[in-house]
Amino acid sequence: MKAQSPFRFSLRAKLALVALTLLALPWVGYRYVQEMERFLLEAQQQALLATARAVATALHERPQLMRVKPAQNDEARRAAEESLRQAAERADRSGQPAVVEEIGRESVMSEQQSVAEINAILRGLERSTARIWVVNRELKLLALAGSLKPSVQRDEGEGAARLWRDILARIVSRPDEDFDEALDEDVLATGREIAHALLGAPATRLRNSADGRAVIVSAAHPIWSRDNVIGAVVVEETTHSILAVRSQALERLLLTTIVVFALAAAVLLGFATRLSNRIRRLRDEAESAVDARGRLKRLTSGSQAGDEIGDLSRSFSAVLEKLSQHHGYLESLAGRLSHELRTPIAVVRSSLENLRLEQDPAQAQVYLERAEEGLARLSKILTRMSEATRLEQSLHSEARSRFDLAALVTECVNGYRLAYSNQAFELKAPAQVFVIEGSPDLFAQLLDKLVANAVDFGRAGEPICIALAQAGLAVQLAVTNAGPPIPDEVRGRLFESMISARTERGGGDPHLGLGLYIARLIAEFHGGSIAAANLPEGSGVSVKVTLPLAA
Repeated sequence: MKAQSPFRFSLRAKLALVALTLLALPWVGYRYVQEMERFLLEAQQQALLATARAVATALHERPQLMRVKPAQNDEARRAAEESLRQAAERADRSGQPAVVEEIGRESVMSEQQSVAEINAILRGLERSTARIWVVNRELKLLALAGSLKPSVQRDEGEGAARLWRDILARIVSRPDEDFDEALDEDVLATGREIAHALLGAPATRLRNSADGRAVIVSAAHPIWSRDNVIGAVVVEETTHSILAVRSQALERLLLTTIVVFALAAAVLLGFATRLSNRIRRLRDEAESAVDARGRLKRLTSGSQAGDEIGDLSRSFSAVLEKLSQHHGYLESLAGRLSHELRTPIAVVRSSLENLRLEQDPAQAQVYLERAEEGLARLSKILTRMSEATRLEQSLHSEARSRFDLAALVTECVNGYRLAYSNQAFELKAPAQVFVIEGSPDLFAQLLDKLVANAVDFGRAGEPICIALAQAGLAVQLAVTNAGPPIPDEVRGRLFESMISARTERGGGDPHLGLGLYIARLIAEFHGGSIAAANLPEGSGVSVKVTLPLAA
């Protein structure tokens, strides 16, 4: 017996493992969100570059706007940039573009006029979450407009919605709107997008904010005066809008995944529970299929279902039905043997008792002959019991040959006319050869069983008809006799072992119901089939054997 595995997994556990394959869905969704984020970032860079191009187009061929004299020394330059930053902060608070206050008395008025004109151009392109600034070739900040921070704070909602957002925020990160948007001291010096723009090529760049809480996308475009680059326009914007879209997508993906997993888990759990219950019922019925008296009963669990468990239940029921039939066969065998053996044993016993008391030799001889007749009857019973067994064993080693069935049947019928002198036989066979492959001796034994059965049940004075006819690629042999019909209780089991429809008789040869069973074994050995049917109006019985013709 195969040892049971120490690791036992129930159907629920196995289905739970199968459900883990659903994790591929959120992974695919996450990859899709990443691709979407990449495309949005590229689209944002192109949009910022288009804005920078539009501003630069408005400043093309206007070199007087870029002629701002630089400070005389580094300290004055740093003071000017600090003034620019302060102006930018005031612009953020007031919502108006910044006006640069240049420290350096000799160029203050001209620079303010230039910056005011640049700011007038920027004011029309200013956006709520973008910052636009203009530099000249000396990396001098000329104007600054806009802010990287949104002017309106996002509503977080109240109650359950806010609680749900707080829970999701612990899993999916959101962009931080509180960041430092001030320009670093090295932005102008190390910005490669500005360097490319001053060399005449538009460029984009990704950089972190001063505190590292935000990612800033900047696009720079050159400002041309004829064939010379006189400055650059830089447009900046954070990736918060993209990150917000990504966060919303991930939150929805997470929520959808949770809902799908919950529904799938509920469905799989219900399905596994129903499946387990059906299998347990089938197991319980199989274990209790045999009652205390050894009787078998049919299984009912899942018998009407069209799935595999229903098929298994029906297969178990079919097996139990066959076992029940075999059990009935064994019971009938015991009863029939008891009935058949009881009479000869009683004859032998009574003859021996009378022989012991009888003094007359002549009368004693009579009792002795009766005892011998009883012993002969017992011998016949034992012989017929072993006949079917010997036949089944011999069929596996029986040699096959080709023979003419018509000639064999004709020869056998001639013999029956001699053996049953009081019975008339009628042979109907066409004048042609029916060649089959098998054993002529075995087929003669089959015909003997059918004729003996027809003689026993035939009506006196009525002939037994034996007919041969071709049916397609097969030949059909029919043995018909007039007489009582086959009883309904044995019609479907007539060719099984130990089945007989004979009336009870006290003497004569024993009948164990093996004749037609042996005939079926021989017909199946020749690749054919055998069947019995009542004649119309119950006037008799016809047994037909169908055999394939040899190729």
